[in-house]
Amino acid sequence: MARTLTGNALWQELGWQPSPAQEQSLGDLQEQLRQWNSKLNLTRLVEDDDFWIAQVFDSLWPLVPLLQSGAAQAPLRLIDVGTGGGFPGLALAIAFPQARLTLVDSVGRKVEAVQAMAAALGLGERVQLRCERIERTGQQQACRGQFDWALARAVASAPVVAEYLVPLLQPQGRALLYRGQWSADDQRDLNAALIPLKAGIDQCLARELPSGRGSRHAMVVKPLAPCPRTYPRAVGLPAKQPLGAATCA
Repeated sequence: MARTLTGNALWQELGWQPSPAQEQSLGDLQEQLRQWNSKLNLTRLVEDDDFWIAQVFDSLWPLVPLLQSGAAQAPLRLIDVGTGGGFPGLALAIAFPQARLTLVDSVGRKVEAVQAMAAALGLGERVQLRCERIERTGQQQACRGQFDWALARAVASAPVVAEYLVPLLQPQGRALLYRGQWSADDQRDLNAALIPLKAGIDQCLARELPSGRGSRHAMVVKPLAPCPRTYPRAVGLPAKQPLGAATCA
């Protein structure tokens, strides 16, 4: 597939212009992904629009207002839950040059690959990898209640992801749930899940990706009170017994 958006046209569509160094780093990230994908099956989204739109653009679009503000240069703390092949985490590390990121995945080979990519890109000092289940991360003192932004892309249903992310937020923090299609039923289930987590929906964002790559939604969630220590529950329970479904049952 040929890349249909190039250079400034891509960034104009996004609404954010990277510096030349950032654009070079994103190109270097693609090359790192190619190299590691030949050893491990990290992702099929490596070439042309698959990389630039379905990976980079899709990682950045919900955060464009933040990128356009002075916060882009602030020492934010972000955590990417279920980072897989390094998205959105590595793209955000490039876009937010002062941010410190924690990338979490339970698959050791993926964690090793993403750590190596971060080091090759000169991001090693700002990007920390954790190889563990997110239910454990959320109960660790070093992570619980520590982050300005907690993000998850293509991980699980929204109620499950909410239970993973909300415990990680500092009081003024925000959770970002990347979604594809979004319905009234999805909204109802997420609202129900957020009640025991003492959180609520702050924004519901939507846009079409360029080049016919599909609809995307992003739910921005904010804490309303301290998240009860009960959450996240033990490993496996959030997925087996999602809060929204349990509440509605």
